[in-house]
Amino acid sequence: MKFFRRYIFPALYGLLIYFTIRVLNDIVIDIEFWKRSWALNTLEIGLSILVGYLGIALFKWLFRYFDKKGTVKLSYKGLVRELFIFVMANLVLINLIFTPMAAFTDDGLSWADAVDINLIPTLYAIIYYGITRTNTWLKAYVNNKMQLEKLTNDHLETELKFLKAQYHPHFLFNALNTIYFQMDEDVAGAKKSTELLSSLLRYQLYDQQQQVPIKQELEYLQDYIQLQKIRASQKMRLKVVFDEGLADQQVYPLLLLPLVENAFKYIGGDYRIDISANINEKGMLFKVYNDVPATMKIADNYSGIGHENLKRRLELLYPGKHRLIAGGEAGSYVAQLELEF
Repeated sequence: MKFFRRYIFPALYGLLIYFTIRVLNDIVIDIEFWKRSWALNTLEIGLSILVGYLGIALFKWLFRYFDKKGTVKLSYKGLVRELFIFVMANLVLINLIFTPMAAFTDDGLSWADAVDINLIPTLYAIIYYGITRTNTWLKAYVNNKMQLEKLTNDHLETELKFLKAQYHPHFLFNALNTIYFQMDEDVAGAKKSTELLSSLLRYQLYDQQQQVPIKQELEYLQDYIQLQKIRASQKMRLKVVFDEGLADQQVYPLLLLPLVENAFKYIGGDYRIDISANINEKGMLFKVYNDVPATMKIADNYSGIGHENLKRRLELLYPGKHRLIAGGEAGSYVAQLELEF
């Protein structure tokens, strides 16, 4: 096959151009070219074969030039520019050989000859260009898509790392604030809380792009709740119910904590907090209810760094596979998160 492409195909390409031009021209002037002098026909055929070899060599050189200069761009502008150069180079070659050949044979160069000489080789050159360069353009398209996906993934990974870095100080500030109030009244309890905080921080070292068993995430929440209970009012009525069926299902870590954190932050009124996690048809339903002061204005959506952070992480980690609903009435607030495993 390699031998055919290198040595046979160029000759066939030149002959195809010649016989197409000759047949069209003979139809117009009503002659039969095979009845002409065989010496003349042999000369024209020989020159046509030469055009084939020179043309294919020129095309290959142009392709290497385009690739080396990086002119191949996935845009109509890049394609048109490359094709224009290709066609013009082909026309120069064709007119250098075929135009003098037509001018000094038969009845000289006519308008019909000029049209055929320029049009037919151009059409065949465009077809050759399309067939040959399709693979190159396809590879360029695939590479471009892969690079675009890589850039997108790198961007999302960077954004997730930023969100993680943004979230940790937010959590740490609240936890340290809890221990601070404890120091004046219960030093031993403050030490215990510090150990608990240390355990929580170790868990937060997990890469948030790597999933963990849901059981592990719920145990982390239990530790966090224990830490919050230390500074909570004695009036608080806390109820935590986690479905025992939630065990080895994989989830991304630290997505549930902001909902629980919000409940402890804004608790008031009757001081009731209900936290539950249950399996549903698609995955898990996590729900947090808390009473708020009667004078507090209830927003329809979360606000603040923690909740905006959560929304964005959910969009990145569970695109189209989550639903976060938050809102309430006077005196209470409910947030629920549905995740598909």
